[in-house]
Amino acid sequence: MARAWNFCAGPAALPEAVLTRAAEEMLDWHGRGLSFMEMSHRSPEVVGVVEEAEACLRRLLAIGDDYAVLFLQGGASTQFAAVPLNLAAPGGPADYLDTGQWSKKAIAEGRRYADVGVVASDAAGNYRTVPPRDSWQLREDAAYLHLTPNETIGGVEFTEAPVAPAPLVADLSSTLLSRPLDVSHYGVIYAGAQKNIGPAGLTLVIVRRDLLGRARPECPAMLNWETAAAADSMYNTPPTFALYLAALVFEWLEGLGGLPAMAERNRRKAETLYGFIDNSAFYANPVDPPWRSWMNVPFVLADDGLDKRFLEEAEAAGLLNLKGHRSVGGMRASLYNAVPQAAVDDLVVFMADFERRCG
Repeated sequence: MARAWNFCAGPAALPEAVLTRAAEEMLDWHGRGLSFMEMSHRSPEVVGVVEEAEACLRRLLAIGDDYAVLFLQGGASTQFAAVPLNLAAPGGPADYLDTGQWSKKAIAEGRRYADVGVVASDAAGNYRTVPPRDSWQLREDAAYLHLTPNETIGGVEFTEAPVAPAPLVADLSSTLLSRPLDVSHYGVIYAGAQKNIGPAGLTLVIVRRDLLGRARPECPAMLNWETAAAADSMYNTPPTFALYLAALVFEWLEGLGGLPAMAERNRRKAETLYGFIDNSAFYANPVDPPWRSWMNVPFVLADDGLDKRFLEEAEAAGLLNLKGHRSVGGMRASLYNAVPQAAVDDLVVFMADFERRCG
């Protein structure tokens, strides 16, 4: 059966080579006579895979020993609470930049535990840009500055880490591993796996070690980064199969040439789609061009009455999951690492044909 092109924002496409290998090893992992997901997380085999996954990730991102790498559960949304519980005193100041729906959710959760200051927001502009850096109202005594460098829903992205008096905390769910990143600019990085890392169910946290040990007494053990680091991410049973698949994805990335090579692939994909949209009178992207995401490309049709037909015909053509988020409507194509250039080329051909017939 031919595989369709999957533009889902998450859970997203996985590399076909990874899926093929996982299928081959499903019933009998390395001659052990059982699946990896059936093995004890304390077994040498599982511990070895987790250790190699961490080592491979450290190579890809050049993560130094001064950072702990944690494989957790609960999704990135759980970290909305874990961040203030680990870093901020009760009712203490914490700064947040508001660039879209996910930073908005992080702010709402952060307010349950800290005195959240919104340093800048583009809510009034419907989240189409990043507020100018000189407009940010940063507090010198903030425990951290929280950022969402890529807003999956709205398609706003910034790649340069700002200079701030507080440690930077970044939700990098949609961009981590899509290009090189200087981890040393951040105090904490967290990401849900279901974009560029692996399947849903795994959450990655990279935390500078000097920020461990600051959790409040009421912080649950399952949200305490120091507890997870001390237990090598095995305070409880981790999502072993998701970890196994993530390890295969990391290996796949290294085999392609690492993150510099992936960045070039992702740049070409984004340029292909944005270039077509910008040269069309039928399609439009609402984001200020300097802040357009490589990973998530929202677009609208000149006549939204054609949305349903567009999606039906796209699906029939093997172009799946192009419906925009319910909060913004329109369309969205997510171009994560496992989405090949051929998928974007086929999408552009379909969009051009649809415009010719319906525009």
